[in-house]
Amino acid sequence: MAVMTGNISSAQNIKIGFVNSAKILQEYPDAQEANKKLDEMGKRWQSELEKMSRDLQQRYEDFQKKEPLLKEEEKRTQREELVTLEQRGIQFRQGKFGSDGELAIATDSLLRPIKLRVMQVIEQIAKEEKIQFMFDRNDQIMVLLYGELKYDYTNLVIDRLKRGRIQ
Repeated sequence: MAVMTGNISSAQNIKIGFVNSAKILQEYPDAQEANKKLDEMGKRWQSELEKMSRDLQQRYEDFQKKEPLLKEEEKRTQREELVTLEQRGIQFRQGKFGSDGELAIATDSLLRPIKLRVMQVIEQIAKEEKIQFMFDRNDQIMVLLYGELKYDYTNLVIDRLKRGRIQ
């Protein structure tokens, strides 16, 4: 339970608003374009990864069929090749999709300036509307558990971003 300090009249003058950041990023054309690029990049790498996996599976099946006919030295060599191919696939996945991979780096570099622009517009609207606190409420973030729709500034932010009105 929060304890309020100070006089009641100043607390009554506080203006609070909220936005849905997920909806903003979903409807903002710059974010849509960035996400499209990221999706294409991810799909291309996923396709490469699937091809590597199919190749490995095929080579493993071929090895299993031929294994009884191979000499020990050939078996060892082919097993090592299979392990190497598997490790390449793991390294490729990590290099592209890992937390420090190329997709994460591309996501950060493409979306960071967009998120900064969104925050600038939110700040601008908050100042214009004399809002002291702006919360976020979307499917992932539930900082705001309830808010009257008249205090939802999501569409105003989207409108300004689409029209390019950032001061």
